Amino acid sequence: MRERFLSVAEVAEVLGTTERFPRRLIAERRITFVKVGRHVRIPEGALTAYVEAHTVQPIQPRRRHQRRAA
Repeated sequence: MRERFLSVAEVAEVLGTTERFPRRLIAERRITFVKVGRHVRIPEGALTAYVEAHTVQPIQPRRRHQRRAA
């Protein structure tokens, strides 16, 4: 199966952001990208890896120890 390459506009749509955010990720070299001539494409696997690496898991609430009344 061949990997799909996404345009900046498609990446922005997947992430729910403007095109400026994926372009900044590319400029700062924070995501893998491929240049095809003057076009920039992001492999779908790289986008998935970026999202997984930046996903924050919820914390588990700490149980409070209740003191017994005397």
